[in-house]
Formats: sequence, C-alpha cells, structure tokens
Amino acid sequence: MKTSTYILLITLLLLLFVADIALGSVYISLSEIWGLFLDAPDTTNNYIITQLRLPRAVMAVLTGAGLAIAGMLMQTLFRNPLAGPFVLGISSGAGLGVAICIMGGSLLGFSMVSGLGVIASSVLGSLAVFLLILLISLRIKDTMGLLIIGLMVGSLSSAVVGILQYFSPSEQLRRYVFWGLGSLGNLTWNELAVIAVLVIISLVALLLIIKPLNALLLGETYARSLGINITKTRWIIISITCILAGSITAFAGPIAFIGLAVPHIARLIMPSMDHKKLIPLVIIIGASLLLACDIVAQLPFSNYSLPINAVTSLVGAPLVIWLIVKKRYLRF
Repeated sequence: MKTSTYILLITLLLLLFVADIALGSVYISLSEIWGLFLDAPDTTNNYIITQLRLPRAVMAVLTGAGLAIAGMLMQTLFRNPLAGPFVLGISSGAGLGVAICIMGGSLLGFSMVSGLGVIASSVLGSLAVFLLILLISLRIKDTMGLLIIGLMVGSLSSAVVGILQYFSPSEQLRRYVFWGLGSLGNLTWNELAVIAVLVIISLVALLLIIKPLNALLLGETYARSLGINITKTRWIIISITCILAGSITAFAGPIAFIGLAVPHIARLIMPSMDHKKLIPLVIIIGASLLLACDIVAQLPFSNYSLPINAVTSLVGAPLVIWLIVKKRYLRF
C-alpha cells in the first residue's frame, strides 16, 4: 500500500476524532476546541469537552483499535474469517459476571450494583473464562477444538444469564439490558489510563509475535517446520485477546462487529498477509470506524442518542455482507 494511502487514512482518523468532539446535542466550534489548548477557559463548553466528549473520543479510539486487533488475532489463530474477539467466550464471561452482580445479587439477597462493582464483576467474569481457556489449551492441542470449546463456554454463560433474567425483578433486568447496549461515555481519566496501559502492553507483546503470526497463516505444520513454538504462540495470542476484549468489555460493555469486520476491510484495502503491514492498518481503521459509529450514535443536534452496540451492529452487519458478496468468499 502506498504511503499516500496511510496519510489519507490517518487524516481521516484525525478528522473523525475532532468531529466526535465537536458534534453532539450542542455544537462546539473548532475555534473553541482549539482555544481549550491555549488558555482553557472556565466555560460550560470547556467542561463538556474535557469531561464528556474528549474522554468518549479517546475511549472510541482505544476500543476500536483494541477490538480490531483482537479480531485479527482470532482470525489468524483459527484461520477462520468468522472468528472474532468474543469467540473464546471472553465477552460472554464478562456478561455473566455483570449479570451475577446486577441480577444475582437481588436473588441472593446482596447488592453490588455500583459502577465499580459492575466493572469488577465484568473483569472477574472475563478472567474466569480466560483462566478456563488457558487450562483447556494446555490439554487440547487442536485449534479448532479450542474454538468449539470457546463457543460452548459462551453458550453456557448465555444460558445462566437467561435464567437470571427470567427470575430477576424488572429494575435489575433493565439495568443489565442497559449495560448490554454498550457505552463509550461516563469514564474517568483514571479509568481511561488503565485501558490505555493495557492496550499499549498488548500491542508491545503483539510486535514480538509478528513472524509466528505470518507462519500460522500457512498452517501449523508449516509453522513448526520453521521452528515456531505453536503452543507458546497460541498462549500469547489468547492472552493478548483476553486482555483486550476483557478489559474493553468491562468498561464499555459488549460492542459487536468491530473485531469481525475491520480485519476484512484492512485486507480489502491492502491485500497482504504480512502482519507487520496489517497491524497499523487494522488499528487506524478500527479506531476510525468506531469514531464514525459514535458520531452517528450521538445523533448530532438532537437531545437523543443511540446505544453504541446497536449502531455498530447496524453498520457492521451490512458491511460484512457486502464484503462477502464483493469477494464471493472470505479467505486469508
């Protein structure tokens, strides 16, 4: 891919970032946004930018980039174009943790429905599934077998959540439904710092396995012939995916289709199997796509907003269908 294409995509990312800050129920001009960096006036718009829209835009970048990378890793590991960051049941584990926190508490006679309790429960749910998958990966050597087990873990989690929903009072059920719709807002700068650190650590670890990732696309047998340690590589890929998907889901709720669609868009723009070239492209497109979805979700110039998970599904599902129709089949 030409350097000019990279420059164009990065420019688009910056424009979407500024637009996500400027657009909303109240329009904030570019001069006011720029003025914030010069003298930081104590105004209402200053508060809206620094405490509401800028954190949300940063979260959109981190979430889009993280979920897109997680999706690319899962598709490479399983050599399956339908694999996504939630295929190992990590998101379902997070959802189960939140369901137990919100709905299970009322059934068992305790309350943990504070914001911190929801985040902690989501992290613990993701961590529990992560440890379970790691233990299973030590015994199951077949990658497709691990994929099926991940899907079964997701089904079991969904079944338990369904039972909790059936017996829960309407108030707790409504709160869980709202969490499931996803949200990029209502995060503090300290919470964003935690997510940023986890994403950066994951990306650094990712740089260490670029060669094994390229070898895996040619099959595990060929990768072994190149001296690649398959077990170690698979363990690192699963760990990175769990950290990205688990932490992002804990703070933003489940967000669909970004991890599935973005790697295919990147391969459409740059038909290459080299992860050294794909990784920066996937990061830029993932962040740009979620910023665009967030702008739509805010319904600019109105007092209403849409759930981000619904918008990503409305955009992502037709996009994947279009990719399949255009390419006739998805492959690596």
